[in-house]
Amino acid sequence: MQKKESFFINRLKSVGFAYKGAIFLLKTEASIKVQFTVALLVTVAGFYFNISSTEWLFQIGFIGLVMSMEGLNTAIEYIADFIHPEHHKTIGRIKDIAAGAVFISAIAAIIGAMVIYIPKLF
Repeated sequence: MQKKESFFINRLKSVGFAYKGAIFLLKTEASIKVQFTVALLVTVAGFYFNISSTEWLFQIGFIGLVMSMEGLNTAIEYIADFIHPEHHKTIGRIKDIAAGAVFISAIAAIIGAMVIYIPKLF
């Protein structure tokens, strides 16, 4: 019988897998690269405009939301393509819905950024 690994070791392995997945996304997915670049730009803007702690929390939350949704969208696309590699109407709809979720989160993030930055610009 194989010795069961400790809770701590299992958590470390989980973090390692998550890190590996995040790096894979950043290296291979064009849309996450764009979102990461935008995240860097608004982070620089946050320092430049000296946004408040509350504004930082919203900004970080929106960055995390959009990038997480993009990761989930990518995972759904990989699963869908694995299950049904050739074009299929229902698989296409599933992929469109997942992309729509990213779109909704991105619109929310843009509106949030406007609320934070428009008063600082004008």
